[in-house]
Amino acid sequence: MSSPRTSCARHRECLQAWYGSAPGRAMQAALQSHLDRFVPQLFGYHALQIGHLDPNHDLLAASRINHRVRLECDPGRGDVSALADALPILTDSMDLVALVHCLEQVEDPYQVLRETDRILVPEGHVLIIGFNPLSLPGLRGMLPGRLGGKGAPWSGQCHATGRVRDWLALLGFEVLARAYAGFRPPEGRSGFKARLRVVECLGGRHLPYLGAGYVILARKRVANVLPLRTRWRPSRNMVPGGLASPFCRRTDRD
Repeated sequence: MSSPRTSCARHRECLQAWYGSAPGRAMQAALQSHLDRFVPQLFGYHALQIGHLDPNHDLLAASRINHRVRLECDPGRGDVSALADALPILTDSMDLVALVHCLEQVEDPYQVLRETDRILVPEGHVLIIGFNPLSLPGLRGMLPGRLGGKGAPWSGQCHATGRVRDWLALLGFEVLARAYAGFRPPEGRSGFKARLRVVECLGGRHLPYLGAGYVILARKRVANVLPLRTRWRPSRNMVPGGLASPFCRRTDRD
């Protein structure tokens, strides 16, 4: 039985190899365009990125947060080496957490979100990058045999955006935005590049939920509990000075 670090490292190598291919580079560029729209609007002091698409590429380059830390499950890589479901980080210490395909590498993705909720400050933000199992490549990865495309990264534990939204709602997060990327089908031998651009454009406008990858931006909401004050009402039997006025009760013996 493989350890969590071994399975995480194996998945990371497969992911890095795919993002080094032509479809992977196109996907990375599309995801980066969405991040460049979201990240400049997020402020704070500390940001944490768990995972990466390319070790030499900074996904949070457009961020205004100066102190950024990258966490990896492989020892010797990144600034911190740890597992995403057991973060060695103080509670309420991070303003931004970026989960790059982290929910697909663990047995309990909800625990990763719980850890993210723990280390985020109130009103902090989380960015989640994942593969869409409801896309054409995702559905193809579920097929058995040669039709399934075993080398595709969608053959792992991919989670639809609807399920991720339910997990976030249980933890009290507010989903601010969802963006999809990767509408271009694989190129054939003859290479219809012009037609593929048309398909990608039409898919982004009319079928956004069929994108191969997605980015979710959510904010940690903390309910402010205000103490209820009992409204003080002066009693009718009170006299000036705060003393109760004497009274007599009439009985049948009188």
